[in-house]
Amino acid sequence: MSVHTQQPSVSADNPVQRKAHTVASLLRKKDQGQKIVSLTCYDYSTARILDQAGVDLLLVGDSLAMTVLGHPNTLSVTVDEMLHHVKAVVKGTRHAMVLADMPFMSYQADPVEAVKNAGRFIQEGGAQAVKLEGASERVIQVVRHLVEIGIPVVGHLGFTPQMVNTLGGFKIQGKNLEDVKKLVDGALRLQEAGAFALVLEMVPVEVADLITRKLRIPTIGIGAGNVCDGQILVVDDLLGRYSELTPRFVRQYMNSGALIGEAVQRYAADIQTLAFPDNDTESFAFPVAALPALAQWAAEL
Repeated sequence: MSVHTQQPSVSADNPVQRKAHTVASLLRKKDQGQKIVSLTCYDYSTARILDQAGVDLLLVGDSLAMTVLGHPNTLSVTVDEMLHHVKAVVKGTRHAMVLADMPFMSYQADPVEAVKNAGRFIQEGGAQAVKLEGASERVIQVVRHLVEIGIPVVGHLGFTPQMVNTLGGFKIQGKNLEDVKKLVDGALRLQEAGAFALVLEMVPVEVADLITRKLRIPTIGIGAGNVCDGQILVVDDLLGRYSELTPRFVRQYMNSGALIGEAVQRYAADIQTLAFPDNDTESFAFPVAALPALAQWAAEL
């Protein structure tokens, strides 16, 4: 895969001066034809960099089950594990909206438990919104209830990772007319229930375009073409931390995995050759006046 590079308009030393994003500001972006820039994020230091670089929306995704915790899919991560990372990302964010993924089985089984879990992400975690997958009747009920009590919700249709076993793997969705009708119906029902945005994952461009034009709320695509109102990628994919994972829809903007590996190899080599640390510039010296006393004491040991 080719590596694309682009110069950021801001840096950690020169942050953008802007207001914090809200539900209203993201809805306004759709109305004004401005694209929403989104990335996943799992830790404080990365959140600071992404926030200062001008990202609109940071999703603490349940993808951390794979990228951070090493699981084969997203199903194993728990609410408490997600909360741990949500808190860290919130601490590093001043301008972007922080969106928390509700993990598998945190909202599907019991509507009451779903409300409690969503409330924890807002109250304990400090997130501004939560994201739920699917558009089943139960999910729609949960979305409607959360919105009614003041918790903003983002929907997620197309390939929904928490349904990976039911879907038979990581597969494109919406490839026939019947499935397209279900996607459009689900999108409209989520909008009617009060969701303020919708992630569309791994659906054909034509289907994403149809849904985007049909909805009043913004769509955020991942593997759904540039017709959506915004885009999201897993930050580890964008930065090239996992060279063996190269989905068709991922554009790698740098190969940080190789860069980190090279840096560590240089570090190890410097240790072996005594080039690191430098005793004059990277270490600390004993007071010169006290050196004779130190030498005398050492000789008597």
